[in-house]
Amino acid sequence: MSFDYDLFVIGGGSGGVRAARVAAAGGASVALAEEDRYGGTCVIRGCVPKKLMVFASEYSGMVEDGRAYGWNLENKGFSWDHFKGKLNAELDRLEGIYRNLLKNSGVESFDARAKLADAHTVELSDGTTKTAKHILIATGGRPWVPEFPGSELAITSNEMFHLEKLPESILIVGGGYIASEFAGIMNGLGVKTTQYYRGEQILRGFDNEARGLVAEEMIQSGIDLQLGNNVAEMQREGDKIRVTATNGDVTLFDQVMFATGRKPNADNLGLEELGIARGKGGEIKVDQYSQTAVPSVYAIGDVTDRVNLTPVAIREGMAFVETVFNGNPTSPDHELIPTAIFTQPEMGTIGLSEEDAAKEETIEVYSTSFKPMQQSFAGRAQKVLMKLIVSKASRKVLGCHIVAPGAGEMIQLAGIAVKMGATKEDFDRTVAVHPTMSEELVTLKTPVRTV
Repeated sequence: MSFDYDLFVIGGGSGGVRAARVAAAGGASVALAEEDRYGGTCVIRGCVPKKLMVFASEYSGMVEDGRAYGWNLENKGFSWDHFKGKLNAELDRLEGIYRNLLKNSGVESFDARAKLADAHTVELSDGTTKTAKHILIATGGRPWVPEFPGSELAITSNEMFHLEKLPESILIVGGGYIASEFAGIMNGLGVKTTQYYRGEQILRGFDNEARGLVAEEMIQSGIDLQLGNNVAEMQREGDKIRVTATNGDVTLFDQVMFATGRKPNADNLGLEELGIARGKGGEIKVDQYSQTAVPSVYAIGDVTDRVNLTPVAIREGMAFVETVFNGNPTSPDHELIPTAIFTQPEMGTIGLSEEDAAKEETIEVYSTSFKPMQQSFAGRAQKVLMKLIVSKASRKVLGCHIVAPGAGEMIQLAGIAVKMGATKEDFDRTVAVHPTMSEELVTLKTPVRTV
């Protein structure tokens, strides 16, 4: 049977675009359909614009620090309109790059929604159909707001990049990295920021000591972090939103943003009709090679809800091409993934938390917290944390956790050592780079505790 294409990709985010380009570079005929903007969550409404907002929000502290170092600097305030214009221009530029990457790779693009008609056919929203030997679903995920009285008044991270004006006050609901990152952003931009989280501590699943320090420093910076609290109902009151909390408090906010979870974009794709299984969260079920129950159909990225990170989706896309087009069955590696959380202060982490490691074996914990020289000189009291989790038996470093400015940059490099199986003695043999914060990772000589 002849097909229009060797591969048809549904979804123009980072994972889908990478898979399409690599397959095409190997000689495959490839097409891709995207119903929205090319670049997906990360480039258009996620990590890239969010990181630019993080940068913008940090400049107020830099001005203060600059004065302490002798610079005659004046903070005349933040212009949301100026920043938003620059942000939109940058996103337009990046989307153009993604489109050109596909074009220059020989991938045919369709600005349309696509769904499965059968195991080898996709139907586009313009009514046309295309056939392919293989179909790859890379449709990503989306934020969602739970239903409660007044829930329609809430916005999500998607809308945060398109606010007409910067609010004077905002409530951010949730305790994950998206909620906590946006709390830092809004606070840094001068917005009166409150964060509700129903749990005992934000950043659930991360190392307790590390997330505790992040929460402590967020509070010190002026964020009203309320743990064990949630929204019961909301009502419009003039141009404000009247929020009744589960603890009984009633407060007016200009905006309320929910970051309480994301759902896979797997609805209305024709999956059920073909017998492609979905999990309880709506994710597409795949095997170790990203293959669905229909042999010709694969899925990667957030729509599979394995590890919802852009670099992971890209790796899954590469593994898919290696498996299907290069004849080399490759399972994407989801172990020991370095991660950065762009809270303020920033967190970088790889491997096991102290709590999870202690459940598996006896461990030694090496940890230090201190005020970094740059901020200490400026009179700010923000603490940093350097922490290693070490197996007492094998001496391998099982986890590394950093809370500090630039923690994401540090954990990328520390992650190489941990991924290679470095021992504590390997760290000790490495000469310290002085004076830096990260030198503490190789000068931690005595465990603070054995668990």
